[in-house]
Amino acid sequence: MPKRVDHEERRTQIAEALIQVAGRRGLHAVGMRDVAAEAGVSLRLVQYYFETKEKLLFYGLQHLTDRFTARVGARLAAIGPTPGPRATIEALLLASLPTDQESRTFHLLYSSYSILSVTDGALAAQPFIDNPDAAENALTGLIEGAQAAGLADPGADARTEAISLLAMTATMGTSILVNQRTPESANAVLHHHLDRIFTADGHTTPNAGQRTDANTCP
Repeated sequence: MPKRVDHEERRTQIAEALIQVAGRRGLHAVGMRDVAAEAGVSLRLVQYYFETKEKLLFYGLQHLTDRFTARVGARLAAIGPTPGPRATIEALLLASLPTDQESRTFHLLYSSYSILSVTDGALAAQPFIDNPDAAENALTGLIEGAQAAGLADPGADARTEAISLLAMTATMGTSILVNQRTPESANAVLHHHLDRIFTADGHTTPNAGQRTDANTCP
């Protein structure tokens, strides 16, 4: 009896191969044949599941985003059942900094896809983020909740602070990739701005000692 094929598992296998080869060579340099070789399958099979390179990239970046979400969830789970608004924001932002191979690949491919979509109409027509404002809205809500609970500066504009934190983290992520900045110094900058927004009672993240050490980095 022929073995039953799990199509979603096969798509995931191919998406993982895309992430691996693109992480080494850059998203712009990856072709479907490269992905097929990395996955150990035929080019025809990759074309069967994705038809075009654009559809393959779209699925691969969605898969990468799902992995990022899982990484944030793992950080929050490690903190405890009620991490609080500051710890939740830290988990989201620190997970996006390229401090290990997984997060470096995420930042590299996420940025590459965004840049390619500016000049590639096929990519621009199918943005891989269903709700591009989701992170901004989530951080805004967390800051507003902290303000209502007396855990953050009541005079701060929550939306502006959320936008600033996301933009700053993205820029520092790129500076880490090009070796302009160390992960430790990026963490120190991030915590400096969180200290400005949140009151002392808002420091809900454990590992306070690690944060203090980071603040001494150049």
